[in-house]
Amino acid sequence: MSQTKKFGDLVGSIDEGTSSARFILFRAETSDIVCFHQKELRQMYPQEGWVEQDPKEILSVVEECIEKTIEKLRELGGSPSDIVAVGVTNQRETTIVWDKTTGEPLYNAIVWLDMRTSSTVDQLLETVPNKTRNKNYLKPLCGLPLSPYFSAVKLRWLIDNVPKVKTAIKNGNCLFGTVDTWLIWNLTGGVNGGAHVTDVTNASRTMLMNIETLHYDKTLGKFFDVPFEVLPEIRSSSEVYGTICLSALEGVPLSGCLGDQQAALVGQECLARGKAKATYGTGCFLLYNTGNALIDSSHGLITTVAYQMGPEAPPTYALEGSVAIAGAALGWLRDNINILTSAKESEEVALSVENNGDVYFVPAFSGLYAPYWNQEARGVICGITEDTQRGHIVRASLEAVCFQVRDILDAMNKDCGIPLVKLKVDGGMTANSLLTQWQADLIGLEVQRPAVVETTALGAAMAAGRAVGCWDVENVSVESNCTSFKPKISDDERDMRYSKWKMAVERSFGWESNSMV
Repeated sequence: MSQTKKFGDLVGSIDEGTSSARFILFRAETSDIVCFHQKELRQMYPQEGWVEQDPKEILSVVEECIEKTIEKLRELGGSPSDIVAVGVTNQRETTIVWDKTTGEPLYNAIVWLDMRTSSTVDQLLETVPNKTRNKNYLKPLCGLPLSPYFSAVKLRWLIDNVPKVKTAIKNGNCLFGTVDTWLIWNLTGGVNGGAHVTDVTNASRTMLMNIETLHYDKTLGKFFDVPFEVLPEIRSSSEVYGTICLSALEGVPLSGCLGDQQAALVGQECLARGKAKATYGTGCFLLYNTGNALIDSSHGLITTVAYQMGPEAPPTYALEGSVAIAGAALGWLRDNINILTSAKESEEVALSVENNGDVYFVPAFSGLYAPYWNQEARGVICGITEDTQRGHIVRASLEAVCFQVRDILDAMNKDCGIPLVKLKVDGGMTANSLLTQWQADLIGLEVQRPAVVETTALGAAMAAGRAVGCWDVENVSVESNCTSFKPKISDDERDMRYSKWKMAVERSFGWESNSMV
């Protein structure tokens, strides 16, 4: 009986990000967090531009987070039996292949921002009909430009370069998945009948799913020369995929799955057409809800599935703009340049100067994503004089995120014709109120930050709870618990600074292709 439960029904959320994983328990139908546990994840850089993670470490960290959270729940007087459902949200595009008979990974996970597949993209562009090398050739089918970012290109690289993968495919033992698929398969039994599934939001990032039919597309499969038998079954974002076998959660339905940015859209309650959110983490991602309408961007954005709340529900779509380097720029200042001791110190250091000193930083470490999609761009810092101080560089790093968000919002306004009234924000970087205020200043819009910044995990919990009938997603509001930031600078100042940013971006283009040998 629910009245005997100290916290009522609980819904768990596995939030597996790029830099850490966590397990959070929410009270059903509210955004109240009961307890959670979080642990960092290692990233490996075997070569310049390569980014990998250990799939087994991802799984063990997630399992540890679950077990530690359950311990905390018991200490609070709750019970694992109070948990009625669990959802998963994950770093998208990160690609894992494994042997279905042993459960062993066939290679490390290739992380979404890995750039090794640039040469694979070049080879694929050569196969575009009429030798046009049109990177948008497949966009009408999958909503995405041909880029190293997406999973099909990573899978193609694995087939071409890792003999174990090719052998496993030949023997019929290879399974492919993004991180959601890897976790769901293992948590629901693994080699003993684990569910090999993904949801429409993650599948829409592979370049293998038809954006209209929500099924794998033969034309796309043929273009990438990928065998469909290795791919997971595509399901909705809110339904029971299986029950969990892990002892701490044994028998609990695993019933929600959303890619992390789509989960944040749901968690921010951007459930109506015309609402948008930005999530600031390792990268920064803006999603604009376009309802049941598929909008083909002509300004460098991508079309993606926002969510599908149940197998019989129609899909909701979104336009997305992706910024590769957001919080990662602060990590670079800390680890490579040694001008910060921690990312948290950035606010204090940025406040040590009155303005940006006319310094602009374009952190195109491995190219630029939306709306430029320029993989030859490289990072530049412009406007340095003898008066430039550490604070100016740090401030320019923070402002770079805000300017890139402005780039994407301008593109969204052109594509949709419905200018935003306000932008909802979340993610670790938004704890920095200085950054959030600058974001309002540099886009000229009200910015809203929710009291609960764990909106990604919340979105997955909402989808999971809805599937088992304990969360009315459409009628629960968390909007009242927001802090608002309103613009404090003039239109003239905003436009002048943005024009300087655009000058800096132009200077970052073509660096890699023009490099001297």
